[in-house]
Amino acid sequence: MKPTLLALFAATTCTLAMAAALPAAAADAGLDCKLHYSLTGWSLIYKHSTGTGTIHCENGQSMRVHVSSKALGITAGKWHIDDGSGHFTDVHRMSDVLGRYAVASAEAGIVKTGEARVLTKGEVSLALAGKGEGVDIGVDAGEFTISR
Repeated sequence: MKPTLLALFAATTCTLAMAAALPAAAADAGLDCKLHYSLTGWSLIYKHSTGTGTIHCENGQSMRVHVSSKALGITAGKWHIDDGSGHFTDVHRMSDVLGRYAVASAEAGIVKTGEARVLTKGEVSLALAGKGEGVDIGVDAGEFTISR
């Protein structure tokens, strides 16, 4: 398999495995909340990224947050994600979105890079998508943290 196909296969496998592990959403959709963020990161076996964002909920509440990610795997690169967005599911209170989310990912991007991930933290899940620039290649597992 070519490296690009291998990375795509790994990303698809990780996403499907995580989606299968998510609990069924309750009939009550709860509170609709969205995250807008930017990240800068690097990796060489250890992967680390940090950034900022804002969470907006349909009830009018908003909160500025710090986002970070730490993971281990077979990775190398340096990148930034601008104008990233995320959508939370099964949120009942705004404070439900804070904390550590499990993440597994596979990336293969040169010059133009991006991310698409589904993360979980108990009943709350978060789907992320973003575009940016840099070099990012590898497969890893770790955590994505949202804090005040």
